Formats: sequence, structure tokens, C-alpha cells
Amino acid sequence: MSQFQKEIVQAVLIADNNVWNFKPLSDESSTALLPLVNVSMLDYALIALNRSGVEEVFVYASLYLQDIRDHIKQGIATYASWSFKMNVHVIGGEGCRCFGDAMRDLDAKALIRGNFILLGADTVTNADLRPVLEQHKRTAKFDKGAAATLVFKESTSSIGRTGNELLIAVDKQNTRLHYHQRLRMNHKETRYQIPLDVFLSNSCVTLHHNLLDPQIAIGSPSMLSLFSDNFDFQTRDDFVRGLLINEELLDSRIYVSLLPPAQYAHKVNNWLSYQLVSRDIISRWAYPLVPDMGVYKLQQQYVFYKDNIYKSHDANVSKVALQENVVVQAGSHVDTGTVISYSVIGANCRIGKNCQLNNVFLMANVTIHDNCQLRHCVIGSDTIINEKCVITAGCVLGPKCVLPANTNLANTLVTHSPNTQRTEENEVVELEAIGPKAFIISDLTTGDPDDSDADEELLPSTTALCIPKMSEIQSQANDVSDYSYSSDDDDEDESRVATPLPDDTNIFLSEVIDSLTRGFREKSNPDFLILEINSSRYAYNMSLKEVNFNVVKAVFGMESIIEPANNNIMMAINAAFKQLGPVVSNYIKSEDAMFDCLKALEDICEENELVREKISQVVHYLYDKDIVSEDAIHAWYEQLDINEHAPLRQSLAKLVDWLNQSSEEDDDDDDDDDDE
Repeated sequence: MSQFQKEIVQAVLIADNNVWNFKPLSDESSTALLPLVNVSMLDYALIALNRSGVEEVFVYASLYLQDIRDHIKQGIATYASWSFKMNVHVIGGEGCRCFGDAMRDLDAKALIRGNFILLGADTVTNADLRPVLEQHKRTAKFDKGAAATLVFKESTSSIGRTGNELLIAVDKQNTRLHYHQRLRMNHKETRYQIPLDVFLSNSCVTLHHNLLDPQIAIGSPSMLSLFSDNFDFQTRDDFVRGLLINEELLDSRIYVSLLPPAQYAHKVNNWLSYQLVSRDIISRWAYPLVPDMGVYKLQQQYVFYKDNIYKSHDANVSKVALQENVVVQAGSHVDTGTVISYSVIGANCRIGKNCQLNNVFLMANVTIHDNCQLRHCVIGSDTIINEKCVITAGCVLGPKCVLPANTNLANTLVTHSPNTQRTEENEVVELEAIGPKAFIISDLTTGDPDDSDADEELLPSTTALCIPKMSEIQSQANDVSDYSYSSDDDDEDESRVATPLPDDTNIFLSEVIDSLTRGFREKSNPDFLILEINSSRYAYNMSLKEVNFNVVKAVFGMESIIEPANNNIMMAINAAFKQLGPVVSNYIKSEDAMFDCLKALEDICEENELVREKISQVVHYLYDKDIVSEDAIHAWYEQLDINEHAPLRQSLAKLVDWLNQSSEEDDDDDDDDDDE
């Protein structure tokens, strides 16, 4: 009967990642328990697995193993959202120093019985991984050597690199991976070098240079044995590189799956990505993983206000003090005169009078006294910052620090005890003291960056090894874009036009087109389509003006209108509006909305020749259907530039004249009625 038993969906979650990158907070606790918008990163990963139908999870840890066990026990006891229908086991070994050792230990323990989901505790995603798992199973049926399917996500951010960016070459027909290169941070390539064999040996290859690696994979049982057979596989990148180089010798292959644009996935591997993911969560990109949805506990902990402000019922803070993109957890108190923006405030924090906080992340039980200024910094739990301190970009204060009054810090790491920093020979390092419980950490005092799941090639060879710090996101983006190149390459580089990354508006538009196309084809209830559009609107923070504009563009962007039968554009538009008219009317109500609708038609004319040729009839049709008014048409027509939009004005001239005549006739009729 065993052959008829249902296969249990298993997952492996690696908890020890990026220890070096999160000093000094990682000196006292696991990075998996580091709060991200007041929820530990481990909980985000467990929630993602639970949402993907995983039934059994093995959390592997070697550092702070007992802390992770206690956290899991507490989550189960308090009915954490991931604890339902999912068994979580915490395992580990003291001799484990890298990702490869963890995989070899898992193979030795023989806990994995089939295909499994593999991800790190620092991965934040709202993706449903079940389709990817099924895709991997289908691939494994046809290719017994399929060792893994790697999951990637197209990048839509213009911010500087976080170390998660990739260039890959994939077989277009079967998504098999042929080339894999992790892109260097703080670097902008003008060209890529790809082995010629990649193209000579494969008839159809697709290059992707704008991908993020969220460290999600579907592994076959053979994946673990490959680590056991190859002790030089220390990181996941070693595994990928080794299989690509020795594909025939190992008889193993790797495949790729790309997440849909609407799904979110990102790895939090340093302070820059920590800021980016925090911002994305607060801006609701990772919905439903947002503060007001009860991410960890199945109860609403925050009230969601305008400008992405999330405040707990039990937080004592005036609304005026919170400007935008702020999260304040329960028990926190903010005094008068303090202004907070783009920040996350942990539980039971105390912030004094006349303080300024911008891009600040406070852990639990932090106390900040009066007249302090904090910008782009992280403050560990139970830390006290006394009066008139100025802490600027780059600072990370560990737990339990006490900063003396009038202290100025910039680009500095601070720990509460000098005994936490040791050399590889376990000797205590003398640190510069700025207070009885505040010591400055030197970049080169301790740590082993090889312990993290990072590739040393990501660090520029000319740069001394340093511990990552907080930084301003915008300046990072500017620094990356200002790279230098030789004048000899000017002509060659001009021919290389970078592929534009999709912004929020384009993604929103594509989703609305998909929704309307499906609704038109399946004759869906317009109310359901309106709910879908509103959901996308809130997910991408679209203004009402943008929604009006893009809903009209989406209707005219459907395939049935772009390529109508027999080129009969008016028949296609009439068919579309018979089904989708209520959806458009829901948004196009006011005069301003009607103007947005006509501005959208202005864009559509440039993209669709058939609409451009019939623009007068299209506008007249919308007028007859009461979607746009006469006043809106006149206002739109008057603002069209005489030179730039001369053909469009000429096409609309007869319609505008007809509207004027009709208006005059109506006025005459009204006068006659008054005379009678």
C-alpha cells in the first residue's frame, strides 16, 4: 500500500547566512531572527513555505541553534500563522561551516525522501512555489539527471546592486541552464564574456541579464548526494558552477524557472537589501506580507493609514509625527516635536522630544532621549541613546549599547562589549571606547566572509575587505550609474542600448490588460474585474489618475483591438465595451477622469494605426456611450498642440464642429421654450 501513499511536500530552510554582513547584530543572535519590519526573517520564510503547501520543514542551523529552537517552540505555542498544517523541525551540527556542509549533513541524516524546496531564512517571497515544484517533477520524468530547478525573479529596481543579480544563459526550449554568472556589486559592465560553446552547442539560447537570485530552488534527491560526492561544493554557486563544468561527468543538469511579474521575491543578504526589502514590504509590493495583514500572528497588529503609515493600537504617538512609510509597533511612545519618516520602530521603544528620524530601523526596547538626529542607521535592541546625539549614514549599533550624550557618529559599527570581537586565534581585540557600553568595531578585526553564502569575486580586488554598513539608497544608485569607460569604446557602447526595466506603471498596465483580456474572453462579472484592478492598484500604489489612464489603455491594448478581425476596429471596440463598459464607467465618472480617458486615447493613437485612422469615430462612440462628455472633448481638443498634434486635431475637427453646432441648436431650442 506504500506506493499509494501521498508524497509529503518537504522543504529545507538554511538559517546561517550572511553572518559577516550583519555585524554587530549577528554577534549576539542568529541572522535568521533579525527583525524585518518587526517580523523575523525566519518567520517570513516559514510563511512562504506554508503558503506553498509545504507539510514538513527542516530548519538547519549551526549558530545559535537553541535560540532558533526556542523561537520555533514559541511560534507553535502562540499559533503563529505558519504553524498550521506544517511540521517544523530544527536540526544542525556544530561542525557545519558553510552551505555545502549543511547539505552533506542533511544527506547523511537521510531526512529528505523526494523532491524538496530549498531556500534560505533570509528569503522574503509571496510566491506560490507549487507550480515550480510541479514543473520540476515533470522535468525529472523526462530527464533523470535533473538535479535542481533554480528560481529567479526579474529585477524591476534601478537601485544599485545588492549582490543578488545574475547573468544566465538558458535553453529557450526546455529552460535548461547553460551559463551562470553572479554580477559584482558596485560595478557596471559595458560588456559580458560568455563562452562560445554556449552558443555553438545549443540552437536556441536566451540571455537574461536583469535577474535577481532570491535563493529559492527545487531540489531532486540527487542534489544532496552530489554535495556528498563533491566536497569542493561549499556554496550554492559552487554547486551550479560544478555541474555546468562537469555536466557530462556528473550526468546532472540544472533547469530554470522565472517567477511571474506579480509575485515578489528577494534575498536579504546585506544592509542595502535590508533597506530595499523593508521599503517594498511597507509599500505593499510583497502583499499579503504587509504589516496590517497579521503576517506573524493571526490578528491585526497595525492600523493602516495614508502614506503607508502603520501604527499599532497600543502605540502612543501623534499622527503628525509620522510623515510617510513608517511602522510603529505596540508599546512604543513618541514625544512631541519628533518627526519620523521612512523608518521602522520596534516594540516598547521610547523616543524623546524634538528628535528627527529618517530611514532608521529600531529594534525592540530602544530608548532615544531628547534632541537626537538619526539618519540611515540600525539600532539594536535595548540600546540607549542619550541627549543630543547625531547618528548618520552607515551606523549600526549592536544590542545593549549605551551612547553618551552629544556623541556624533558616521559610518561606524558599535558594540556594547569589547569582548565580543576576537581574532581567528580567539584573542580578544582591543576596541576604541566611546563610552562604558559603546565600542567602535574596526572593519578588519574579526570575521570570515567565506562563511557566508557569497562569492569572493563579488568584492572588488582593489578594495579592502570591510563589514557592510547602512547607506543612502539613492546615492548608491547614482554611484553605480556614474561608471567610467574609455573613449575608444564610445562608438561601440552607443550601439548597446540597455534594456529598460519595467516600472510600477508598466507592470500595473500589463496586469490590467491580462485581467480584462481574461474577463472579456470568459465573460466574467465586471464587479470581479473591478476588484482585481483595485487589488493591483493598491499593490503598486497607483493614483486614481493613473488608474483611469491605464484602464482605458488596457481596454485598447487587448489583442482583439490591436489585431481586430478584418481590420474592423469599430466592431472590435463595440464588442469590447459591451462586456467591459461597466468596468470603464466605474472609473471614468468625473470630468477629470474623462480628460484622463481622452489623454489615454492620445497615447493609443501613437501605438495603434487603426485607432488613429478612426479616432473621430472612436471619440464619438465614447460620447454616445456617455463615457466622455462634450466639455471634456472640448478641453482635450483645446490643449492639443497645433504643431505636434496637427494630424490628430485635423481628424477631430469635424467632430468638434458638430458638437458646437449641436450645442448651439440646443441653446436655441431652450430660448424658444423660454419665449413660449
